Amino acid sequence: MADGHPLFKPLVFVGGIVFGFGLGFSHMARPEVVLNFLQFDDLGLPFVMFGAAIVSGLAFALLPRLRDAAPLTGTPYERRLKPFDRNVLVGGTVFGVGWGVSGICPGAAYASLGVGNVTILWALAGMFLGAYLQGYWRSRSRSPDATAAGAD
Repeated sequence: MADGHPLFKPLVFVGGIVFGFGLGFSHMARPEVVLNFLQFDDLGLPFVMFGAAIVSGLAFALLPRLRDAAPLTGTPYERRLKPFDRNVLVGGTVFGVGWGVSGICPGAAYASLGVGNVTILWALAGMFLGAYLQGYWRSRSRSPDATAAGAD
């Protein structure tokens, strides 16, 4: 069970607080900052992204060498590679267009609520609707055997 340890949910909550605070502090929870980056007017976003990538990369590289399993869940560390296929290319393109049009990525959209941007609820509603429609479309376009075998 992934959340068997009593500290699992509180630590996930604390991680979310740290994530949201970091997005708010770096101003990445403001769509206009993200749009300024996409127009090459403000290059702060790559520094925030690279900082997160460095910390995550170090954790993913070092933790499996220090421990055999995750500390709170006990599940073994393993790599799951996703092949670069048509779904990754199309999905990434659609995600990028949505990010450019709304001016904010999903994680920052939630943090944007915390800095008082109530208008972002439209983007969040669109994200939920888009994810629902994609799941509905995929479940209708696959046979039951292929769905069970290819579920991620």
